[in-house]
Amino acid sequence: MNVIQQLEKEQQKAKVPALRAGDTVRVHAKVVEGTRERIQVFEGTVIRVTNGGLRQNFTVRRVTHGVGVERTFLIHSPRIDKIDVLRHGDVRQGRLYYLRGKVGKGARIRERREGRAGSKAEALAQRAARAAGPADEEDDQ
Repeated sequence: MNVIQQLEKEQQKAKVPALRAGDTVRVHAKVVEGTRERIQVFEGTVIRVTNGGLRQNFTVRRVTHGVGVERTFLIHSPRIDKIDVLRHGDVRQGRLYYLRGKVGKGARIRERREGRAGSKAEALAQRAARAAGPADEEDDQ
């Protein structure tokens, strides 16, 4: 490991959420106004995640009062206080630039659900096992 890699490793944040395109996030960014520093919250949909390591960044898009606003953040920046992942989106692409042309319900993204049956046959087998389970317990008593 050379000196540059060692310096980058020291500056990386220890705990970073796993971000993917389509996720809905709330980013708490530090903003300096004159001598004051405050935290500004930016909530929207992740439309891209790029690079890796210390230079990893992501772009968040939201529509406010009919105007689309996109903002790019560095994940390991000291200006970012925290990142909250509110929903995981179910998308097939890594870059969601097509959302720029969508409005209203057309811009919605399905939510990715974890822990569901992989195939219809597995779902039917699980349903049959649940239906058969209580009947067996009654016979034992």
